[in-house]
Amino acid sequence: MNLRQAVLPVLIALVLPAMSPLAVAATRGLQPKDLATLDRWSSPVLSPDGRLLVVAKREVDFDGNKAATSLWLENLVARDAAPPVRLTPEGWNVNSPVFSPDGGVVYFLSGKSGSSQLYSIPVDGGTPRQLTDFPVDVGGFQVSPDGQRIAFNAEAFIDCGSDLACTGKRLKAEADSPATGVVYDRMFVRHWDAWNDGRLNRVFVATLPGDGAAVSTATAIASDVVADIPSRPFGDSSEYTWAPDGQSLVLSARTADRTEPWSTNFDLYRVSADGSGAAENLTAGNPAWDTGAVFGDANTLYYRAMKRPGFEADRFGLMAMDLATGERREIAPGWDRSAGSVVVSEDGETLYVTAQDTGEHPLFAVHVDSGGVTEIIGDGSIGSVSLAGGTLAFTRATLASGAQVFVGGINGAPERAITPSAADMLPEVGFGAFEQFTFNGWNNETVHGYVVKPWNYEEGRKYPVAFLIHGGPQGSFGNGWSYRWNPQTYAGQGYAVVMIDFHGSTGYGQAFTDAISQHWGDRPLEDLQKGWKAALRKYQFLDGGNACALGASYGGYMVNWIAGNWHTPASGAWKCLVNHDGVFDTRMMGFVTEELWFTEWENGGTPWTAPQNYEQFNPSRHVDKWRVPMLVVHGEQDFRIPVSQGLAAFTALQRQGIKSKFLYFPDENHWVLKPHNSVLWHETVNDWLQQHLGQ
Repeated sequence: MNLRQAVLPVLIALVLPAMSPLAVAATRGLQPKDLATLDRWSSPVLSPDGRLLVVAKREVDFDGNKAATSLWLENLVARDAAPPVRLTPEGWNVNSPVFSPDGGVVYFLSGKSGSSQLYSIPVDGGTPRQLTDFPVDVGGFQVSPDGQRIAFNAEAFIDCGSDLACTGKRLKAEADSPATGVVYDRMFVRHWDAWNDGRLNRVFVATLPGDGAAVSTATAIASDVVADIPSRPFGDSSEYTWAPDGQSLVLSARTADRTEPWSTNFDLYRVSADGSGAAENLTAGNPAWDTGAVFGDANTLYYRAMKRPGFEADRFGLMAMDLATGERREIAPGWDRSAGSVVVSEDGETLYVTAQDTGEHPLFAVHVDSGGVTEIIGDGSIGSVSLAGGTLAFTRATLASGAQVFVGGINGAPERAITPSAADMLPEVGFGAFEQFTFNGWNNETVHGYVVKPWNYEEGRKYPVAFLIHGGPQGSFGNGWSYRWNPQTYAGQGYAVVMIDFHGSTGYGQAFTDAISQHWGDRPLEDLQKGWKAALRKYQFLDGGNACALGASYGGYMVNWIAGNWHTPASGAWKCLVNHDGVFDTRMMGFVTEELWFTEWENGGTPWTAPQNYEQFNPSRHVDKWRVPMLVVHGEQDFRIPVSQGLAAFTALQRQGIKSKFLYFPDENHWVLKPHNSVLWHETVNDWLQQHLGQ
């Protein structure tokens, strides 16, 4: 059995045999505190000449239950190839590094002054200089091509215009009022984990100071586009970009009106950088999602576009627009993958694009004229990408390691690791070897899965199994690294892990992704059942009679569905279940969630126009058949799947006398993010598995 070994050396990712000496030398498996406290490297940014690289390093203060990020600099042409050196001072928590156009300084954001503001630091070190002193937090920024101005986003009331202080005064007046009630006349009332206080993410332009004091005033742009720019909850400054001449910007926005909660209609707008004139809608003809604009040259705009309105998991096609004529065309229309981030080559002939592909997330080169697509960097999940001076920098994560920063991989340059892998940072830890497998699932179509061995695997033994079910549902448990649902934490407890990318998963073609809509409970369940049987046939070390099923979000829904609809994974029933933030009542979910386009697309209408669709695969209708012990986990700040869904599942279990526990986090959202909460989550889940599976 040729399993990929989950120990990667520093300089280059290699495929190692399943029983390498490195794995044998390990003394323990990955533990929850390891995962919560592991340094995280990210945000590689190259200087314009490609000779310097800045990366961000996040370090956890576990005792303080917090984390801080610093910037580190690597000279890529130095003869000694020494590790990166610290650029920002000790005690600073920073983010969002960007080089100045001349490469002499690095800009970044920090809350050192008490609010998030823009700073700069010379590449040869020194004391950071504060460049902005706005009365609002700077959420993100883009430097103008000439380096003289910034466009930045901040939360502000739209009727305050360019008066940034106006927002602060209004918030203070509301906080000082003895009345605490809030009146809403449209949704979103709340979104993800925050209640709507009337502010929107707005874009402003400010001139960077010379040798004087930090700038404190700015001009609002796109004032006639009433929208969150960047979008909430996960948008960032990549949703707006400067034109090469610095006279305008292009931004992606969805109108913030009463239709916003059920709309995915983001359009690209061109707006003047001085705030004058009306915004020009460049994509008014497409009622679906347009985003990710990048300029190829002064007249060519590349961006990503969906075709079906209301569907957030539609395929993102690569588009090219001639700004002089308005003509647009799709690049590589026959490429059945959904494009992620886009970087334009320096000669303008190639787009470097990430996309999910068959359980991996490689980097592809897409030829602009021919539409030809070539995978250039794979073997895991490629994240952030930076290109300058003929040098490529990128992050790669795998099932064996969190994101490492690499350079090379194009123009004949070999890959070189700049930052350590998880194995380098935890030399005493053994990681479970992993392998992808296939089987015939629903409709006799090929379905993929992964199996991960226990960290201490021995030939001839059988191991209890953690059967992980991914969320989304348009998602994937592929060859990547997670700080929330990481199979190595189960392998580290001595369990084997099985994960199935059932119909609905991303990276296998759009038809495969589409197959789950209005079919939450049948097609994916069939894939999970057939995938489980296929894994048991192929991997004799799996103990099919000693297994627990675990999932979050859609995976939590599926755990609830399995509880009433799948009772025999092999011999005997599932020994236990874990449901994290899962949907319990699909009908009520259609009323209480915030992003209504999701439930309405997935169920083919609203709860009152298509009630039969909401009830067809409703776990709450099958609680009379629940028998298996279940751990339920939920966060109070989860507005995507509100806590009442978790409480309802726990009530159904307790009322029937089924062994169950409820882990409640009053301060977490759909995810568990705080270091101590993360460890508590893992320890509670591990204790539940140990109670029912042994080890």
